[in-house]
Amino acid sequence: MTLVLLQPDTAAGPAGPPVALGIRRPPGRGVIPGEPSFQRRSRLAAVTGHLVLILLAAFTVLPLAWLYLTSFRPPDDLFSDGLISTSFSLSNYSSALRSIPVGVLLEHTVIVALAVSAGQLITSLLAAYAFSRFRFRGRGVLFGIFIGSWLVPFQVTMLPNFVLLSRLGLLNSLAGIIIPQLSSAFAVLLLRQHLNGFPRELLDAARVEGQNSWSTLWTVVVPNLGPALAALGILLFVSSWNEYFWPLLVYRNISYSVIQLGIQGFLNAVTINYGALMAASGLATLPIFAIYAVLQRRMVGAFVRSGLR
Repeated sequence: MTLVLLQPDTAAGPAGPPVALGIRRPPGRGVIPGEPSFQRRSRLAAVTGHLVLILLAAFTVLPLAWLYLTSFRPPDDLFSDGLISTSFSLSNYSSALRSIPVGVLLEHTVIVALAVSAGQLITSLLAAYAFSRFRFRGRGVLFGIFIGSWLVPFQVTMLPNFVLLSRLGLLNSLAGIIIPQLSSAFAVLLLRQHLNGFPRELLDAARVEGQNSWSTLWTVVVPNLGPALAALGILLFVSSWNEYFWPLLVYRNISYSVIQLGIQGFLNAVTINYGALMAASGLATLPIFAIYAVLQRRMVGAFVRSGLR
């Protein structure tokens, strides 16, 4: 790019042409020769990023696609080489419904997952609000100890909880699965990070209007934490839905416990019915897809607000 300054013609006298400032561009779409194009690099980075995301999505979706495609195969076509079968059958689903009480197991699993996730949301919200809002002596030490409990393996607390439930008579019941899981250090940590970034002006305005801490929590804080609570609720629901080991300890009658233990029953037979196993697994994942489809926008919004990618 060349800057050209046009001088007036002195011979022309006062009526000569005025001074003009012009820019002379080199040929070739405004790009300096030898210098890399910023737009070209940006386009290449965007294409590379999309290709990586497509590959990751394919690795994620492929096992689910294989699961559902296998569940719709006829029993005599389960072990064929092709991924997609030319025939379609619902016999695996009918076999799964006859083998285990899928409806009862799904109902119990939904009750447990909803109760555990709701209980963890409430207790974590109260604890995070206290750690973020109030100033008291030893708050940092107490919070560190509380979060440190997150690092304690489940195998350490498994036997004390089992003995306690046995003495309370809560074994072989849904309450025995739910009660020991009503608190979550991870949920407290996540909500506390959101509350630390909550605008103090709103809290001060609520205090000026005469609201106490309890009413401020439910009328000011909670309505503005909708995306964070939705995202955390999905994570807690999925974690509780996938819980296997603790229900296995609590329940004696596996046939009327939760869906994960019911699916495990297919593996105890002498001959494993893989078609029914895939069908039952496909039915067990449908509620998770429904929950995520309803709350996915709030979940993405919560991650964007918190700076997570």
